[in-house]
Amino acid sequence: MDAADLEGDLVNILFTEEDIQRRLAEMARQIEQDYEGEDLLIVGVLRGAVMVMADMARSFNRHLEMDWMAVSSYGSGTKSSGVVRILKDLDTDISGRHVLIVDEIIDTGLTLSWLTANLASRNAASVEICTLLRKPEALTMQVDVKYVGWDIPNEFVVGYGLDYNERYRNLRDIGTLAPHVYS
Repeated sequence: MDAADLEGDLVNILFTEEDIQRRLAEMARQIEQDYEGEDLLIVGVLRGAVMVMADMARSFNRHLEMDWMAVSSYGSGTKSSGVVRILKDLDTDISGRHVLIVDEIIDTGLTLSWLTANLASRNAASVEICTLLRKPEALTMQVDVKYVGWDIPNEFVVGYGLDYNERYRNLRDIGTLAPHVYS
C-alpha cells in the first residue's frame, strides 16, 4: 500500500521504502561484522517486526537462524498497558547462543527491557537489541540498544509493520498517523 492510498490518514512521511531498505542493509553489514564467526540467532518480535526482520534477513550475506516471539504490552489503543505477556514463545533453545532481538520500534522500553531480561535468564551467550525506530522522549525504562535505525519524535507512527488497530502494517513507508484517525 502506498501513502497516496490513505486519503489524509497521514500527517507526513518520515521514511520512504527506499530509506528503510538502505538503512536495514547498513545495519545488516554492521551486525555481520560484530558477529563474525559467531552463531547468531535473530529473534523477531511479532507482529510489527515481520517486515523489518524479513528485509534485514535478506540483506545478510551469511547464514543465520531466525525465530519469533509474540509479546504484548498494548491493548487496541495507542499506549502501553504496562503488563507484558508472552503470546508465543521461542521454538529454539537459546542456551549458549548469541541472540539478537529484532523489533520495529522502541516506545516506552517496557516490553524490550522485560524481554531482554527474560531471554538472558535462559542462559544465552548474549542478548542484544536491534530496532528500526526508537522514541527517546517516550522511554520510561533504561534499555540498552545495540543497533538503531533512527531516533524519531514521540509521535504515533504507522507503516512498515507498525500499526494502529492492525491497520497500516502493509504501508511501504513510515509516516505519522493523523490524530483524527485515533482520537
